[in-house]
Amino acid sequence: MLRSVLAPVHPDGWRFIAAAVLAALLLFWLHWTPLGWLALAVAAWIAYFFRDPWRVTPSRAGLVVSAADGVVVAADRVPPPKELEMGEAPMTRIGVFLNVFDVHMNRVPMAGRVRKLAYSKGKFLNAGLDKASEENERMAVRIASAEGPDVAVVQIAGLIARRIVCTLTEGQEVATGERMGLIRFGSRTDVYLPAEWAPLVVKGQRVIGGETVIADASSHEPQREGRLH
Repeated sequence: MLRSVLAPVHPDGWRFIAAAVLAALLLFWLHWTPLGWLALAVAAWIAYFFRDPWRVTPSRAGLVVSAADGVVVAADRVPPPKELEMGEAPMTRIGVFLNVFDVHMNRVPMAGRVRKLAYSKGKFLNAGLDKASEENERMAVRIASAEGPDVAVVQIAGLIARRIVCTLTEGQEVATGERMGLIRFGSRTDVYLPAEWAPLVVKGQRVIGGETVIADASSHEPQREGRLH
């Protein structure tokens, strides 16, 4: 019962929660009660932001799941990040924008072996913009998938995001849906797949990291179109 209601807090968030709680205690001690309650509210929001809920990941071979919670802002074909050395041929890119209220834990989109990690400094543009994929600070991960072709996932800092956390290492074997890190306070994740793998999601659709299937290596379904109701 509690497992379905309460989500654990990611370890990266505890020091921020502790700082907010200590600030609240200090403010109460100084008899600045309204500010003390405000600091406690901030502590509660930080705990909410760093929540790390359990997820049930579909496990059939060939399935690709979303690397993050959020809204799909790109489902197109573009060249992969140059730093990953995957060539210049267009790949299927599925970009997901995370606002400050989304779960910010990132997850591995497809099982395989980590071939390359590449961190790039950059700007902090609105992560919902397409140019953020190339110009913003980012961590790119190349994965040799179990299905043969390499895939990639890129953690991209956003307008107010100032820290990307990636827990993967080169050579590591990863499972679909496995936790791979987080981005603090608003961000974007892009997943790059072989061009022949059509997206099973559309722009504007809300997805759940580690659960929503965004592509299928064995599917011959054409790219979907979306309709707002």
